[in-house]
Amino acid sequence: MQDIEKIRNLSIIAHIDAGKTSTTEGFLYYSGLTHRYGNIDDGTTVMDFLPEERARGITIAAAAASIPWKDYMFHLIDTPGHIDFTAEVERSLRVIDGAAVIFSAVEGVEAQSEKVWRQADNYSVPKIAFVNKMDRIGASFERTVEQINSKFDNCAAPIYLPDGAENTFNGIIDVISKEYVSFAGERNAEVIRKPLPAEYESQWSEAYETLLNKIGDYSDEIAELFLNEEEIPRDKLVAELRRLTIERKLVPILVGSAKKNMGIQLLADAVIDFLPSPLDIPDHNAFNVKTDEPVSVPCDAKKPFSGLIFKVNASTTADLFYIRIYSGVLKANENIVNSRTGEKIRSRQLFKIYAKSTETIEEAGPGDIVGMAGLKNCGIGDTLCDPKHLIAFEKITFPEPVISMVVEPKFSKDKDKLDEVLDLLCREDQTLRRSTAEDTGQRLLSGMGELHLEVSLKRVATDFNVEIRQGEPRVAYRETLKSACTEHVVFERMMGDTPIYAEVTCDFAPISAGDAAFDIKNAVKTPNVPKAFIAAAERALQDGLRTGGLSGYPLIYVAATLVDLKFSADNTTEGAVAGAVLECIDKMLPKAGTVILEPLMHLEILTPEDTVGEISMYLQPRRAIISDIETLGSMKKIICQVPLAEMFGFGKALPRLSGGRGSFSMEPSGYQEKLK
Repeated sequence: MQDIEKIRNLSIIAHIDAGKTSTTEGFLYYSGLTHRYGNIDDGTTVMDFLPEERARGITIAAAAASIPWKDYMFHLIDTPGHIDFTAEVERSLRVIDGAAVIFSAVEGVEAQSEKVWRQADNYSVPKIAFVNKMDRIGASFERTVEQINSKFDNCAAPIYLPDGAENTFNGIIDVISKEYVSFAGERNAEVIRKPLPAEYESQWSEAYETLLNKIGDYSDEIAELFLNEEEIPRDKLVAELRRLTIERKLVPILVGSAKKNMGIQLLADAVIDFLPSPLDIPDHNAFNVKTDEPVSVPCDAKKPFSGLIFKVNASTTADLFYIRIYSGVLKANENIVNSRTGEKIRSRQLFKIYAKSTETIEEAGPGDIVGMAGLKNCGIGDTLCDPKHLIAFEKITFPEPVISMVVEPKFSKDKDKLDEVLDLLCREDQTLRRSTAEDTGQRLLSGMGELHLEVSLKRVATDFNVEIRQGEPRVAYRETLKSACTEHVVFERMMGDTPIYAEVTCDFAPISAGDAAFDIKNAVKTPNVPKAFIAAAERALQDGLRTGGLSGYPLIYVAATLVDLKFSADNTTEGAVAGAVLECIDKMLPKAGTVILEPLMHLEILTPEDTVGEISMYLQPRRAIISDIETLGSMKKIICQVPLAEMFGFGKALPRLSGGRGSFSMEPSGYQEKLK
């Protein structure tokens, strides 16, 4: 079992096309795991192994690999950059300890770069950054660092500088060691260090002083040595920068070119030097399933086992579950419990994961990320734990889908198979939802964007051999309540010869837009109400509100409080409680009334200055509200809010509007009341 201090759990995160996958392929190659450097253009990448990923040259699903580097073990997760697949980033950030953020030196801090940075902050994930593509035309290390500082609280601490840019990018200056780093051999596998030539002295001196000032702002020891003009040992400087990185006060900045194989080894070394091991992370928060009391989970092999399922590779034969182990040791063929369901399961097989390949292992300990097969009734966000110590980690939450599409089998014989495949896709990706159109009875698949649905449905045909017909994309509208309402229901029925009974009172009210679709609370003060009845009521509130409002669209932004629950020891069942709650919702809707909401999108368009006017004219009748136009070198960035309903076809229109030189990114930005 790997020494915990020498484990690094990290994600590679960035905007699409910043070079995440190329960087990861470099890690694999230089570690010796692969003997061929995977190339996106050739479709030979290891981490992007899905046919759709190789065809499109983008990452769609987060891929994991256990990579040995020196005597350390990296559990690395390469995540998608496209906003449609943001849930893959979200659940990866939940289980990693550090992140390497990749920026393009040409485009700088782009929309999705900023998004994933903020996501990492939400999970208190320490970061290092790699300014990539220094060999490209328009590359600027200084501009990119300035953008990082301006957008992220002046946190950038460059520890490497580029020697040149574009076609004159020749090497890298190590600011801490005062060395010149060059690369040689096949795929630049050889890292050559030599004393810094005199011609770079002034450039290094300025960068070194800036670095010391940054560290000295948080370290009295470094500040005192600097002010007294005493020599600062390299180990002391690295140790202090490591501490400040883990405390999320500074972000070490590295530089290179993944395509030219320059700087990847330095980045891997920086993962060891500056990102935390599982032991450097505070104890994880969970709660006792039986008492609901908070529980602190330390990274300790001697404690009871606990782990979290954060990803599923669904299959028609056997699903593969990705698990982060937080405490204890998990062994093959060991009895464990899914704390959500209370079901006992057996860890029949454990795997070390290497993209689409796996290697069987006998045990894994705290900090490890492993695969398991053969788990029944388990899903993303479930906690697995020791049967004698039932705990649960906080669930992983996902954004609501914003776009839907009709999906039907081309041949009627494939109806059941299509249903099975759609269920499989939704099990694997919880930002996908399947439903039935109320007006036509057709199957609907909902997701985060046109590309998300397009890729998912392409898999139906290519991976599962089900030919389908699909409709045009449609907006996934929502409803919310107009006013608050209280309902009281007495639920009495006969089940055969047995009467069943439950009595509930519920408060409902609209809430302001936020991250959570619903705010479900229990305010029952009646003594001795069984926990199973309370849980059944809360589940019924969640499920009932999702089924839809007066216009048939799912509800959102609703607070529901269980105020009272009366029961009979002989005649009340969980089903009776759920029935009473659902009846409450049915009675409440006509009284409270609902309004239809449409999804809003945050749109950023990067385009040459001379095309801004034409693009603005295109956006104006589409109800776009432009909030800012930024200058990025010779380009302009248009920032605006626009209803999703107005954006269908924009990806095809932009090349015409921008002379083929424009690009855009778009992400959900809440909801607004739909125009009549």
